[in-house]
Amino acid sequence: MIAPLFTALVFVAAIGGGVTAGLFFIFSNTIMASFARLPAAQGIAAMQQINVTIINPLFMAAFMGMAVLSLVLAAKALFGWSEAGAAWLLAGSAAYLVGCFLVTVVFNVPLNDALAAVDPASAEGAAVWATYLRDWLPWNHVRTVACLVSLASFVMAFARAA
Repeated sequence: MIAPLFTALVFVAAIGGGVTAGLFFIFSNTIMASFARLPAAQGIAAMQQINVTIINPLFMAAFMGMAVLSLVLAAKALFGWSEAGAAWLLAGSAAYLVGCFLVTVVFNVPLNDALAAVDPASAEGAAVWATYLRDWLPWNHVRTVACLVSLASFVMAFARAA
């Protein structure tokens, strides 16, 4: 890969790590705490709406684009292991792919799907909501930390590549 293009990709990955970390942080720090204080039906309805609205081209480009970029940078790191910053590239890629992307697919999305299937005003909805708040938030904390690790690792790799 041409050095300036490679450097630009690492820079974009650092920005992407920051964007995703910020998104997940605001859920961990503010949004879920606010929704938990609402009556269950209102919290469920609000989260159901967020889960529909967030599936948009901009979010998907950032979320999926970071996964693709992380795969590319992990391959670059493995094939160029002796190059400066390769370990940082691999760490940033692994943090994003495992701690953000995989955790989202395996834990958060199934919980979102279960929440989408309930009537917010029902007793079943209230029970699902209690489980959702208990289980979804810790996995979101994992995603937040993983994206911060990804961001920091890509910054370190960028510093060595620049």
